[in-house]
Amino acid sequence: MGFPARRGALTMVGVGLIGRLDVGAAALRQRLEVLTRQVSDGRKGPGYADIAPEGRRAVDLRAEIGRREAWQGTISRALSQTSVTQKALGRMEAIATQFYQEAIRLDGTSTERISAVAASARAAMAEFATLLNEKYAGEYVFGGTDTANPPIPDPQAVATGGMASAIAAAVAGLGGGNAAAVAAATLAAASSDAAGTTPFSAFLSDPAQGLTEARRAVPAAEGERVAYGILANRNAAASSDGETTGSWSRDVLRGLATLAAIDPSQAALGADFTDLMATVRDGLRSAIDALGEERGALGATEQRLEANAARHADVTVALRTQLAGIEEVDMAATISRLQATQTQLEASYRAISLVSGLTLTRFLA
Repeated sequence: MGFPARRGALTMVGVGLIGRLDVGAAALRQRLEVLTRQVSDGRKGPGYADIAPEGRRAVDLRAEIGRREAWQGTISRALSQTSVTQKALGRMEAIATQFYQEAIRLDGTSTERISAVAASARAAMAEFATLLNEKYAGEYVFGGTDTANPPIPDPQAVATGGMASAIAAAVAGLGGGNAAAVAAATLAAASSDAAGTTPFSAFLSDPAQGLTEARRAVPAAEGERVAYGILANRNAAASSDGETTGSWSRDVLRGLATLAAIDPSQAALGADFTDLMATVRDGLRSAIDALGEERGALGATEQRLEANAARHADVTVALRTQLAGIEEVDMAATISRLQATQTQLEASYRAISLVSGLTLTRFLA
């Protein structure tokens, strides 16, 4: 009678022990799943509950990182555009310098040189106008906010357009001591924003639009916008002094158009010719100085933007480090816990197998 009773008691003890072992193994399996996922993605968990009570701080850190990265992105695009702008300005400055030097050499004694310079100046006008139509990522960099349309609608025809024709007409009338009047007429033509005279677009020539709009600027930090844009028909940061329209681009086009219009026969005019060439030199000299100033100011802007971008990058690294401390696991420690849990779970399985395999005979033995 006692033997069956003892067998039942042992059975109950075995079942209870297995149940407890199963519960422990289930907890270990759950812990193993969590640790395996953490080793896989490096994160404490997929939800904010997994990083409580630091969830709100993680949200704030992510938002700040997003703002810093957005600023870095806009700065990077602006710097790419200023790089294109700088190259165009450099070539335009070289053109102005070349024809400033040519104007120095034109002393009225070589008709062949006058013809050659006139032909070169006409070609240079088209190149200069094309440079003012420089594009980056599909946008005209000298177009202000009118980025979809060229600042000079027909650059190849600029040497025969309204401004050039008006200057040519004035130069054709040179003689009889009227060099100053001719120079004034060329200045007026180059300064004009009238349709049919100016080579620049209607947008840039409109007092309600391009002539008065602010330079393009990039958001570089909280509450900080940095101006970097340059419009084709007016100075940005540079100041033009001396014989000038007030715009280095107009001054260069004026000088080139004047050189393009001179006739070899005018070399015999003496003082009128040399006085007009002096005006051309002074205008180009003003343009060269203004272009140098423009390039220097743009370079300073680039340095400022680069410094802002570097600061944002440094702060972003610090913010990501803080965020990682909240959201990410210590990988070495997690791997160690994973291995320990695997060992515990294997031991738990062995224990369950051992208890399940116990028989009364083995127990009595």
